Amino acid sequence: MAHTDHQTMRRVLRREIAGTIGLLTDEHDFRAMRRYRSFSFDDHATYLRQVEAVLRARAAQGTHTTLALFDPEDYATYCAEAGLDPEAPASRTRFTAELAATGPTIPYDGRPLATLVPALVDEAVRQATWEYASILLSRLGPCPTCGEDIGRAAFTRASDLLLRILETAPPGDRHLVCSVSGPPETLLSVLHGDQDSHGGMHLDEAEALELTSVLALGLATRSPGGLVLRISAPETADRVYGWRLRSGDLEPLTAAEVFDAYCTDAETGDLIPPESGVDYCEPPDLGDDTRTPGHRH
Repeated sequence: MAHTDHQTMRRVLRREIAGTIGLLTDEHDFRAMRRYRSFSFDDHATYLRQVEAVLRARAAQGTHTTLALFDPEDYATYCAEAGLDPEAPASRTRFTAELAATGPTIPYDGRPLATLVPALVDEAVRQATWEYASILLSRLGPCPTCGEDIGRAAFTRASDLLLRILETAPPGDRHLVCSVSGPPETLLSVLHGDQDSHGGMHLDEAEALELTSVLALGLATRSPGGLVLRISAPETADRVYGWRLRSGDLEPLTAAEVFDAYCTDAETGDLIPPESGVDYCEPPDLGDDTRTPGHRH
């Protein structure tokens, strides 16, 4: 009887233990892993089906699973630095445990992998963008005039601007896109805000942190870029307006400039028919010091 009780307790514990699966999201990464003899899969589609079957089985048992992005290059580097055999399944398990603590992850919630894989990739891009922007901000150092840390001051200013942008927006769900151009590449960040029935706004903290960091980098380095906000509310036309980043300041775009930006293909320059039910307009006054003269890092 005691033996049966112990088995029952172990089953209960297994259900409560959260696990992590390192996922190879694309063909390129899958092919890179096939160089290891201990990696037994031959086909990426079959691999994804098997992973999905494992996820469903774990969910049916009440076990929580987290998906992490498995990068073969990072894995090889990790094994070399830790002195591990990359052929050993235990090494992959150890690397995946590290991913769960430090890398981009999303919880398995029953949705098909065809839906979850893009979400996981988006999470990885968001984390990489935030880390890259943060590193560049930290390297700016102190202001030669006043000694203040330029990156920290820019982040504080970007946070204030983001708060004012969201507070002055009309009621509805927000979709804010920030882009900053510069070497070696353009950084792009997206923030979604859902409004509840009481008028409150729910923001993804990771998205907000990333967008604030990208905006701060644009302000601090005086890089060209822009912010565009789209507000969607029931039974009303979507409203779209924005600002350009120029010389470390935010400048409101005219309604015509917003229209041109939305109705021009960014890659080809060809005209795109305007969406129906969308108002392109000028942004509200932020009531801030975005263009106040004086000392500015």
